[in-house]
Amino acid sequence: MNKLVIIAHNIRSIHNVGSVFRTAEGLGVEKLYLTGYTPYPKIEGDPRLPHEINKIDKAISKVSLGAEKYLDFETKKDIKKLVKQLKQDGYRIVALEQSKKSINLNQYKPLERIVLIIGNEVEGIDSSTLSLVDDIVEIPMLGKKESFNVVQAMAMASYYLINNS
Repeated sequence: MNKLVIIAHNIRSIHNVGSVFRTAEGLGVEKLYLTGYTPYPKIEGDPRLPHEINKIDKAISKVSLGAEKYLDFETKKDIKKLVKQLKQDGYRIVALEQSKKSINLNQYKPLERIVLIIGNEVEGIDSSTLSLVDDIVEIPMLGKKESFNVVQAMAMASYYLINNS
């Protein structure tokens, strides 16, 4: 099995973040980074206001069913520095995004150490972040809709990347 780290970048929905935690923990993801303006659970030395911390933490936990207590995670504002560090640590950086440069997920040959970046529910992953990645993958759409929910897409891609080498 491959090792997978996930970066959830600029996710808007607290409920999606909770679902990311629950899904990632269930799939055995090594670590989750919450970057940009992605909401995050309570952390040590939390700089947010107490009422904000409690509201967000409670909402995430309600959906994650406590998975944030078991999954290693960190918050980072600057995704560029994080990606650079993860590349230095030997990870292949893969964005999950529809693009002219994307490869169908079922044709992608993952390596042993992968970082999967998922992006904003409406806008996806911005071009400056895409310029940092090694590969871009997408899930082929068979129906009439153009995309999956970010968490469902992350689940499908994560399962594939962890279990195919």
